[in-house]
Amino acid sequence: MADGIEPSRTIPELLSDAADRDPDGVWLRTDDGSLTFGGARTQVAATAAALHSLGVRHGDLVMTTARTTPPYLMCWLALARLGAVTVPVNPRSAPAELAGLVYQTQPRAIITDAGLASLVADADVAGLPGLGVLDADDLTRGLPDAASPGPAASELPGAGVSPSDLAILIPTSGTTGRSKLVMQTHRAYVLAGEGFPHWMGLTAADRLMTSLPLFHINAPAYSVMGSLACGAGLILLPRFSASTFLDSARRHGATEFNAIGAMLEILMRQPARPGDADTPLRLCYTGPAPARERQLEMERRFGLRIVVGYAMSESPYGLIWPDGTRPYQTLGSLRQHPRLGVINEGRVVDDEGRDLPPGQTGELLLRNPVITPGYYGMPAETAAAITSDGWLHTGDLVTVDRHGTHTFVSRKKDVLRRRGENLSPAEVEEALASHPSVLECAVIGVPSELTEEEIKAFIVPAPGTSVDFAALRAHAAQLLAPYKVPRFWQLIDELPRTPTARVAKHRLPAGHTETEWDAEAADAGEGRPARSG
Repeated sequence: MADGIEPSRTIPELLSDAADRDPDGVWLRTDDGSLTFGGARTQVAATAAALHSLGVRHGDLVMTTARTTPPYLMCWLALARLGAVTVPVNPRSAPAELAGLVYQTQPRAIITDAGLASLVADADVAGLPGLGVLDADDLTRGLPDAASPGPAASELPGAGVSPSDLAILIPTSGTTGRSKLVMQTHRAYVLAGEGFPHWMGLTAADRLMTSLPLFHINAPAYSVMGSLACGAGLILLPRFSASTFLDSARRHGATEFNAIGAMLEILMRQPARPGDADTPLRLCYTGPAPARERQLEMERRFGLRIVVGYAMSESPYGLIWPDGTRPYQTLGSLRQHPRLGVINEGRVVDDEGRDLPPGQTGELLLRNPVITPGYYGMPAETAAAITSDGWLHTGDLVTVDRHGTHTFVSRKKDVLRRRGENLSPAEVEEALASHPSVLECAVIGVPSELTEEEIKAFIVPAPGTSVDFAALRAHAAQLLAPYKVPRFWQLIDELPRTPTARVAKHRLPAGHTETEWDAEAADAGEGRPARSG
């Protein structure tokens, strides 16, 4: 399907076209300054030239410790300009995680900053990238003045970027100690950028605000590319802060923002203020759908309209509430392109791959031009996820009604979601099992008051040992990003098993018990002692 829908633009062409339309219009806003569309094109070209002079070439993998800041955004766009492939990593990664990704991808260079230099140093990989460790701030050399966008950049030699070229490898949860890196193309980002303003009803008069990480697909594909596609402004917040979020929207004139995970619920739990609805905000894109009454309560308090959608790194075209409709507590209908028409297909199938009638629960399959080419260096995982005729197994169970409206039921695959991040229980279990006091363990998700899930670990002690949960938690924190470290811990004599000896996680004690240890309660000076045995 993708071969018949070759968009005329790549990521750098999307930026160049926006600069041609409105060179003096302000595109990027932060608390530190602003940048015009023309200035951004000049900055990206200068950064690309610097990278090219250092030896970065078309097809090279370059890792970035991707903070949500202008230097990292400019570096990503510059790498795309060269046809290089960005490998963005969570700047909160543990050194061991960063090292694992470096050895897995063998990047040509690592782009970081002075504040994260210790992370790279602790990972002990400085000698591995051929071009070494580069500084994002040095590469971008500061932002040009918004009033002086400068001339359009000439073509860099030998870039030759095409829509089918890889633009990025998106790290997702690994299941075997290696991260599943979703390969995504320039085509995927361009089509997502062209689609997002259409799905949301955005124009050049809007300003899209994002605090979401640049190492996910949401902020780059929807906020960054979407703002370029329709000529809207882009507001970058370095992090999500519930206490200052609405003030940031007022200060920068934001009209739309994207929320993932528990962001809206966290905002709702801030003390209500009389001016909560007194902002320019009119739209919020989020998923999954809140309960109907809770959504209406959110909309009343903040004076905006919530639009619910569903997508994934493997396919930025998924589902959306279409054309101003309000199908509460659903994921909506298949997303389509505003100019190319129907390019996205969906099916709901049973375990044998047979199509199910409306109302029955099955796995959602998608087929469209922006399906990932696969997982980097993992042909078996790619073949398991994508059929020979192009259908992507999403791993999510849904129902669909006769009008094409999909409702989420549950996840089929063993991935947990905590605080806006996906994580693999197997990865956490591997880290815990490396401690000498652990014979075996199982990690599951338990309900969280902030929606999504909290992480709970069941520990079977090694013979002759006692388990100190605080020490075990500290051990996990050395190997895992903070959001992967379990909050709840419980001893168990043995793990339940299926007849084939698999761990039967559905038979583990449900919910919370009096014997579990709550790490957050312990931090607050409450709860039971950390040592058990």
